[in-house]
Amino acid sequence: MLSIAPPPGSHAVTSPFLEAVALACERDLRVLFERLDFALHAGEMLQIAGPNGSGKTSLLRLLAGLMQPTAGEIRLAGKPLAEQRGELTRNLLWVGHAAGIKGLLSPEENLAWLCALHTAETREAIWRALEAVGLRGFEDVPCHTLSAGQQRRVALARLYLDPPPLWVLDEPFTALDKHGVAQLEAHLARHCEQGGMVVLTTHHMLAHKPAGYRELDLAQAGSVADE
Repeated sequence: MLSIAPPPGSHAVTSPFLEAVALACERDLRVLFERLDFALHAGEMLQIAGPNGSGKTSLLRLLAGLMQPTAGEIRLAGKPLAEQRGELTRNLLWVGHAAGIKGLLSPEENLAWLCALHTAETREAIWRALEAVGLRGFEDVPCHTLSAGQQRRVALARLYLDPPPLWVLDEPFTALDKHGVAQLEAHLARHCEQGGMVVLTTHHMLAHKPAGYRELDLAQAGSVADE
């Protein structure tokens, strides 16, 4: 069994916002991980590590409610995730490994559509978010004309639009340049310092970590499947 504890002396009384209990995941008849226990409290960042095929993306998809575990349970605010679908939607922002944007739509149109999943945003707020990620002047061009890094920035602009507290991010630094990486690191740390939570996978070594940073290495959790 692999379990991780919060930093010594922290969260001694408060209940976790998100919790995994004896979690197991199987894919194509292969056990990726099993008996996995961890808890995430306000202000914490949890980086999921492990080699290719160890189940990093699968774990994120489980936490986002996009898959069901083979065994065990995920709890949101102390209750089974299966009973909290509406609450999860209100509190979760998911950005997958792919940018998840529509090429024929502009950055503004993509963000307006994505934000409608939570709370509709004004055009001014969307333009401010795009400016924050360095896309000023690209607000109304088709996204298929943008570079891979710019398309990634469109997806990440959601993090600047009054987002919910829990961010689940799969390889968010993909295709970003050095400036974009540094800016995103600082933004993620700031979100945690303000009481938010981040669960992410990345092959990038973080230079800027919040006080509540922890790492979970799936190579130590059950069997690891090779790709």
